[in-house]
Amino acid sequence: MQRMDVVEALGRRVLTFLGHVVGALSLVAAATRALPGLAQRPVRLVLYRQIYFTGVQALFVVTAIGLVLGVAIVAQVSSLAGRSSVLIGRILVWTVVRELGPLFAAIIVIARSGTAVAAELGSMQVSGEIRSLRALGIPAARYLVMPRILGLSTSLLALLFFFQASAVFGGLALSSFLFDLSFRAQVDNLGAALSFFDLSLSLVKGVVFGFVIAAAACYHGLRVRASITEVPQAAARAVLEALILVVVIDGVITVASLL
Repeated sequence: MQRMDVVEALGRRVLTFLGHVVGALSLVAAATRALPGLAQRPVRLVLYRQIYFTGVQALFVVTAIGLVLGVAIVAQVSSLAGRSSVLIGRILVWTVVRELGPLFAAIIVIARSGTAVAAELGSMQVSGEIRSLRALGIPAARYLVMPRILGLSTSLLALLFFFQASAVFGGLALSSFLFDLSFRAQVDNLGAALSFFDLSLSLVKGVVFGFVIAAAACYHGLRVRASITEVPQAAARAVLEALILVVVIDGVITVASLL
């Protein structure tokens, strides 16, 4: 009997999660239909503010973490496999470009911007701002959701590039300094190891992760109703579900790329 209760509770959680996924996808569809709204200056200002908050303000953190990660990877590879510039270049491509770059950039954006977007929209729901916008004939999908989804997704792609660049070149610079390896030779080996497929895979992950994070944050923020105590709960649910979806999608894309 107890086992059945556990299975039933798990089933309800899974169905609830899938319902949230469907709701977030419908929100993305509505935001896509609202893209012509970018012709309006107030909508573009919301987009610019989102890009500034998600992308520009997080640039230093992302670059610093990427640099530390690249240094750590090169140090570990060198201690285990020796001072091979060819091997260092290949492992940097495999780990940073294919896997850790998109995943780390997504986690940083979830922690910073996912919570902020969900909390902001939730607070606007509680204060009645969204109701006022609708009363004025301004759809939430056009003014609130679409610029946030587009701005967060665009920023994630830019942060992904800076994260990967700082991790790769930081690692190569460290190996050149510590092990007396030619930086130019390492860059050449990196270019030989890096393929269009690797870049495409990273780009696809960045685009998908950006839409997933933004959609989850907007969806849970808009689900807040009358109580201010719902705002932190919505932010927590947005972070948790976005993180789950990012990890699952990352695994699916990686496995599919190996088939």
